[in-house]
Amino acid sequence: MITELESIIEGLIFASPEGASTKELVRCVKSAVATVREAEGENASESVTRHASVTEEDIAAAIGRLNLEYIESGRAFQLVERPAGWRIVSRPDWAQWVRELFPDKKPQRLTPSALETLAIIAYRQPMTKSGIEAVRGVSVDGPLQTLMDRNVVRIAGRADLPGRPLLYETTELFLEHFGVRTIDDLPNAAELRAVKLPEPEAPAAEVPAGSQGELTLGEGGEAVAKKKPRKKKAEKVEGAVAEADAVEKPEKAEKAEKGAAAEEEETVVFLEAEDEVVAEEGAEETGEGGEE
Repeated sequence: MITELESIIEGLIFASPEGASTKELVRCVKSAVATVREAEGENASESVTRHASVTEEDIAAAIGRLNLEYIESGRAFQLVERPAGWRIVSRPDWAQWVRELFPDKKPQRLTPSALETLAIIAYRQPMTKSGIEAVRGVSVDGPLQTLMDRNVVRIAGRADLPGRPLLYETTELFLEHFGVRTIDDLPNAAELRAVKLPEPEAPAAEVPAGSQGELTLGEGGEAVAKKKPRKKKAEKVEGAVAEADAVEKPEKAEKAEKGAAAEEEETVVFLEAEDEVVAEEGAEETGEGGEE
Protein backbone atom coordinates (compact mmCIF):
# COMPACT_ATOMS: atom_id res chain seq x y z
CA MET A 1 0.00 0.00 0.00
CA ILE A 2 1.26 3.48 -0.90
CA THR A 3 2.08 5.67 2.09
CA GLU A 4 1.40 9.40 2.44
CA LEU A 5 5.00 10.39 1.73
CA GLU A 6 5.02 8.21 -1.39
CA SER A 7 1.84 9.88 -2.60
CA ILE A 8 3.36 13.33 -1.98
CA ILE A 9 6.46 12.42 -3.99
CA GLU A 10 4.39 10.90 -6.78
CA GLY A 11 2.30 14.07 -7.00
CA LEU A 12 5.38 16.34 -7.08
CA ILE A 13 7.09 14.35 -9.82
CA PHE A 14 3.90 14.10 -11.86
CA ALA A 15 3.38 17.90 -11.66
CA SER A 16 6.98 18.71 -12.63
CA PRO A 17 7.24 19.13 -16.43
CA GLU A 18 11.02 18.69 -16.61
CA GLY A 19 11.44 16.37 -13.63
CA ALA A 20 12.46 16.98 -10.02
CA SER A 21 15.74 16.03 -8.37
CA THR A 22 15.94 14.40 -4.95
CA LYS A 23 17.14 17.65 -3.40
CA GLU A 24 14.28 19.54 -5.02
CA LEU A 25 11.75 17.05 -3.62
CA VAL A 26 13.18 17.45 -0.12
CA ARG A 27 13.01 21.24 -0.44
CA CYS A 28 9.39 21.15 -1.60
CA VAL A 29 8.28 18.90 1.28
CA LYS A 30 10.00 20.99 3.95
CA SER A 31 8.80 24.24 2.41
CA ALA A 32 5.21 22.96 2.43
CA VAL A 33 5.51 22.02 6.13
CA ALA A 34 6.91 25.48 6.98
CA THR A 35 4.09 27.19 5.07
CA VAL A 36 1.40 25.20 6.95
CA ARG A 37 3.03 25.92 10.32
CA GLU A 38 3.20 29.62 9.55
CA ALA A 39 -0.42 29.73 8.51
CA GLU A 40 -1.95 27.47 11.21
CA GLY A 41 0.59 27.75 14.01
CA GLU A 42 0.05 25.20 16.78
CA ASN A 43 -3.06 23.94 15.01
CA ALA A 44 -1.05 22.62 12.07
CA SER A 45 -2.03 19.12 11.05
CA GLU A 46 0.23 16.39 12.37
CA SER A 47 -0.03 14.57 9.02
CA VAL A 48 1.88 17.50 7.53
CA THR A 49 4.34 18.41 10.26
CA ARG A 50 5.65 14.88 10.64
CA HIS A 51 7.39 15.25 7.27
CA ALA A 52 9.43 18.25 8.47
CA SER A 53 12.55 16.15 9.00
CA VAL A 54 12.43 14.29 5.69
CA THR A 55 15.85 13.51 4.16
CA GLU A 56 17.18 12.54 0.74
CA GLU A 57 17.49 8.94 1.93
CA ASP A 58 13.78 8.96 2.81
CA ILE A 59 12.92 10.25 -0.66
CA ALA A 60 15.10 7.62 -2.40
CA ALA A 61 13.54 4.82 -0.34
CA ALA A 62 10.04 6.06 -1.10
CA ILE A 63 10.76 6.17 -4.85
CA GLY A 64 12.09 2.60 -4.72
CA ARG A 65 8.88 1.43 -3.04
CA LEU A 66 6.81 3.29 -5.64
CA ASN A 67 8.56 1.55 -8.54
CA LEU A 68 8.11 -1.81 -6.83
CA GLU A 69 4.41 -1.06 -6.41
CA TYR A 70 4.09 -0.12 -10.09
CA ILE A 71 5.66 -3.43 -11.15
CA GLU A 72 3.54 -5.54 -8.85
CA SER A 73 0.34 -3.82 -9.91
CA GLY A 74 1.23 -4.07 -13.63
CA ARG A 75 1.35 -0.32 -14.25
CA ALA A 76 2.54 0.87 -17.67
CA PHE A 77 4.83 3.56 -16.24
CA GLN A 78 7.76 3.88 -13.87
CA LEU A 79 9.97 6.47 -12.14
CA VAL A 80 13.39 7.03 -13.68
CA GLU A 81 16.12 9.52 -12.81
CA ARG A 82 17.33 11.72 -15.63
CA PRO A 83 19.87 14.57 -15.59
CA ALA A 84 17.09 17.05 -14.77
CA GLY A 85 15.64 14.82 -12.04
CA TRP A 86 13.03 12.10 -11.48
CA ARG A 87 10.37 11.65 -14.13
CA ILE A 88 7.38 9.41 -14.76
CA VAL A 89 7.86 7.63 -18.08
CA SER A 90 6.19 4.75 -19.87
CA ARG A 91 7.77 1.32 -19.59
CA PRO A 92 9.69 -0.03 -22.60
CA ASP A 93 7.24 -2.97 -22.80
CA TRP A 94 4.59 -0.61 -24.15
CA ALA A 95 6.78 1.26 -26.65
CA GLN A 96 4.98 -0.10 -29.74
CA TRP A 97 1.70 1.35 -28.49
CA VAL A 98 3.08 4.68 -27.29
CA ARG A 99 4.93 5.18 -30.59
CA GLU A 100 1.57 5.45 -32.39
CA LEU A 101 0.95 8.75 -30.58
CA PHE A 102 3.72 10.26 -32.69
CA PRO A 103 3.33 8.81 -36.20
CA ASP A 104 5.35 11.61 -37.81
CA LYS A 105 8.40 11.01 -35.65
CA LYS A 106 10.42 8.23 -37.18
CA PRO A 107 13.46 6.77 -35.39
CA GLN A 108 16.63 8.51 -36.53
CA ARG A 109 19.54 6.12 -36.60
CA LEU A 110 23.18 7.12 -36.49
CA THR A 111 25.76 5.76 -38.89
CA PRO A 112 28.60 3.60 -37.52
CA SER A 113 31.07 6.47 -37.99
CA ALA A 114 28.80 8.84 -36.05
CA LEU A 115 28.36 6.26 -33.25
CA GLU A 116 32.13 5.78 -33.00
CA THR A 117 32.67 9.53 -32.84
CA LEU A 118 29.94 9.87 -30.21
CA ALA A 119 31.46 7.08 -28.09
CA ILE A 120 34.90 8.74 -28.14
CA ILE A 121 33.45 12.07 -27.06
CA ALA A 122 31.22 10.50 -24.38
CA TYR A 123 34.03 8.62 -22.63
CA ARG A 124 36.86 11.16 -23.04
CA GLN A 125 35.07 14.50 -23.13
CA PRO A 126 35.79 17.27 -23.64
CA MET A 127 37.81 16.56 -26.79
CA THR A 128 39.09 18.52 -29.77
CA LYS A 129 38.35 17.51 -33.34
CA SER A 130 42.02 16.67 -33.95
CA GLY A 131 41.99 14.43 -30.87
CA ILE A 132 38.98 12.52 -32.16
CA GLU A 133 40.56 12.17 -35.60
CA ALA A 134 43.76 10.83 -34.01
CA VAL A 135 41.73 8.00 -32.46
CA ARG A 136 39.63 7.20 -35.53
CA GLY A 137 42.35 7.83 -38.10
CA VAL A 138 39.97 9.64 -40.47
CA SER A 139 38.29 13.03 -40.73
CA VAL A 140 35.23 13.50 -38.49
CA ASP A 141 33.79 16.68 -40.00
CA GLY A 142 30.64 14.93 -41.28
CA PRO A 143 29.88 12.75 -38.23
CA LEU A 144 30.59 15.62 -35.86
CA GLN A 145 28.19 17.93 -37.69
CA THR A 146 25.52 15.20 -37.66
CA LEU A 147 25.87 14.76 -33.88
CA MET A 148 25.57 18.49 -33.34
CA ASP A 149 22.49 18.65 -35.57
CA ARG A 150 20.91 15.87 -33.47
CA ASN A 151 21.72 17.88 -30.32
CA VAL A 152 23.62 15.03 -28.66
CA VAL A 153 26.97 16.89 -28.90
CA ARG A 154 27.70 20.55 -28.29
CA ILE A 155 30.65 22.96 -28.17
CA ALA A 156 32.04 23.16 -24.63
CA GLY A 157 34.57 25.95 -25.18
CA ARG A 158 38.12 26.21 -26.46
CA ALA A 159 41.21 24.24 -25.49
CA ASP A 160 44.26 25.96 -24.04
CA LEU A 161 46.37 24.87 -27.02
CA PRO A 162 47.97 26.66 -29.99
CA GLY A 163 45.18 27.89 -32.23
CA ARG A 164 42.58 27.58 -29.44
CA PRO A 165 40.69 24.62 -31.02
CA LEU A 166 37.06 23.95 -30.09
CA LEU A 167 36.15 21.39 -27.44
CA TYR A 168 33.16 19.05 -27.79
CA GLU A 169 31.07 17.30 -25.12
CA THR A 170 27.74 15.46 -24.86
CA THR A 171 24.44 17.13 -23.95
CA GLU A 172 21.67 16.28 -21.50
CA LEU A 173 19.67 14.90 -24.42
CA PHE A 174 22.42 12.31 -24.89
CA LEU A 175 22.11 11.22 -21.26
CA GLU A 176 18.33 11.09 -21.47
CA HIS A 177 18.32 9.20 -24.74
CA PHE A 178 20.70 6.52 -23.46
CA GLY A 179 19.02 6.34 -20.05
CA VAL A 180 21.92 7.41 -17.84
CA ARG A 181 22.03 10.07 -15.15
CA THR A 182 25.68 11.07 -15.51
CA ILE A 183 28.67 10.15 -17.67
CA ASP A 184 29.96 7.98 -14.83
CA ASP A 185 26.95 5.69 -15.33
CA LEU A 186 28.14 4.66 -18.79
CA PRO A 187 29.27 1.01 -19.07
CA ASN A 188 32.91 0.49 -18.08
CA ALA A 189 33.41 4.24 -17.77
CA ALA A 190 36.39 4.10 -15.40
CA GLU A 191 38.12 1.34 -17.35
CA LEU A 192 37.75 2.97 -20.76
CA ARG A 193 38.88 6.36 -19.47
CA ALA A 194 42.13 4.80 -18.29
CA VAL A 195 43.03 3.58 -21.80
CA LYS A 196 45.75 5.68 -23.41
CA LEU A 197 44.56 7.19 -26.68
CA PRO A 198 46.66 8.25 -29.69
CA GLU A 199 47.53 11.92 -29.57
CA PRO A 200 47.22 14.30 -32.53
CA GLU A 201 50.43 15.23 -34.31
CA ALA A 202 51.95 18.56 -33.36
CA PRO A 203 51.72 21.18 -36.12
CA ALA A 204 54.93 21.51 -38.15
CA ALA A 205 56.95 24.68 -37.82
CA GLU A 206 56.15 27.13 -40.61
CA VAL A 207 58.89 28.73 -42.72
CA PRO A 208 58.15 32.33 -43.79
CA ALA A 209 57.15 32.67 -47.41
CA GLY A 210 59.97 33.62 -49.76
CA SER A 211 62.76 32.58 -47.40
CA GLN A 212 65.49 30.40 -48.82
CA GLY A 213 66.35 28.72 -45.50
CA GLU A 214 66.79 25.23 -44.23
CA LEU A 215 65.24 23.68 -41.11
CA THR A 216 67.63 22.56 -38.40
CA LEU A 217 67.02 21.38 -34.84
CA GLY A 218 67.72 23.76 -31.97
CA GLU A 219 68.82 22.89 -28.47
CA GLY A 220 65.26 22.06 -27.35
CA GLY A 221 64.53 19.98 -30.45
CA GLU A 222 62.41 22.68 -32.07
CA ALA A 223 62.70 23.45 -35.76
CA VAL A 224 64.80 26.54 -36.52
CA ALA A 225 65.00 28.18 -39.92
CA LYS A 226 68.59 28.63 -41.09
CA LYS A 227 69.02 31.07 -43.93
CA LYS A 228 71.58 30.36 -46.64
CA PRO A 229 74.36 32.93 -47.06
CA ARG A 230 73.78 35.24 -50.01
CA LYS A 231 77.20 36.92 -50.15
CA LYS A 232 78.51 34.79 -53.00
CA LYS A 233 75.34 35.32 -54.98
CA ALA A 234 75.61 39.08 -54.54
CA GLU A 235 79.25 39.00 -55.66
CA LYS A 236 78.30 37.05 -58.78
CA VAL A 237 75.59 39.57 -59.64
CA GLU A 238 77.95 42.52 -59.14
CA GLY A 239 80.62 40.85 -61.33
CA ALA A 240 78.12 40.23 -64.13
CA VAL A 241 76.99 43.86 -64.02
CA ALA A 242 80.59 45.10 -64.12
CA GLU A 243 81.39 42.84 -67.07
CA ALA A 244 78.35 44.06 -68.96
CA ASP A 245 79.37 47.67 -68.33
CA ALA A 246 82.90 46.94 -69.55
CA VAL A 247 81.52 45.60 -72.84
CA GLU A 248 78.83 48.21 -73.20
CA LYS A 249 80.95 51.34 -72.54
CA PRO A 250 83.42 50.89 -75.49
CA GLU A 251 80.52 50.24 -77.80
CA LYS A 252 78.82 53.41 -76.65
CA ALA A 253 82.06 55.41 -77.05
CA GLU A 254 82.61 54.07 -80.58
CA LYS A 255 79.05 54.87 -81.56
CA ALA A 256 79.44 58.37 -80.15
CA GLU A 257 82.68 58.96 -82.18
CA LYS A 258 81.07 57.70 -85.39
CA GLY A 259 78.05 59.89 -84.78
CA ALA A 260 80.24 62.98 -84.21
CA ALA A 261 82.28 62.28 -87.39
CA ALA A 262 79.14 61.82 -89.49
CA GLU A 263 77.68 65.02 -88.12
CA GLU A 264 80.91 66.93 -88.88
CA GLU A 265 80.98 65.53 -92.42
CA GLU A 266 77.39 66.57 -93.02
CA THR A 267 78.24 70.08 -91.79
CA VAL A 268 81.18 70.39 -94.21
CA VAL A 269 79.08 69.18 -97.13
CA PHE A 270 76.37 71.62 -96.23
CA LEU A 271 78.82 74.56 -96.02
CA GLU A 272 80.41 73.68 -99.39
CA ALA A 273 77.02 73.52 -101.02
CA GLU A 274 76.09 76.86 -99.52
CA ASP A 275 79.31 78.47 -100.91
CA GLU A 276 78.55 77.19 -104.39
CA VAL A 277 75.06 78.70 -104.28
CA VAL A 278 76.45 82.05 -103.17
CA ALA A 279 79.05 82.06 -105.95
CA GLU A 280 76.44 81.28 -108.62
CA GLU A 281 74.19 84.10 -107.39
CA GLY A 282 77.15 86.57 -107.55
CA ALA A 283 77.95 85.55 -111.13
CA GLU A 284 74.40 86.06 -112.27
CA GLU A 285 74.29 89.52 -110.74
CA THR A 286 77.57 90.49 -112.49
CA GLY A 287 76.32 89.29 -115.87
CA GLU A 288 73.13 91.21 -115.59
CA GLY A 289 75.09 94.42 -114.71
CA GLY A 290 77.38 94.13 -117.80
CA GLU A 291 74.44 93.87 -120.16
CA GLU A 292 73.05 97.09 -118.88
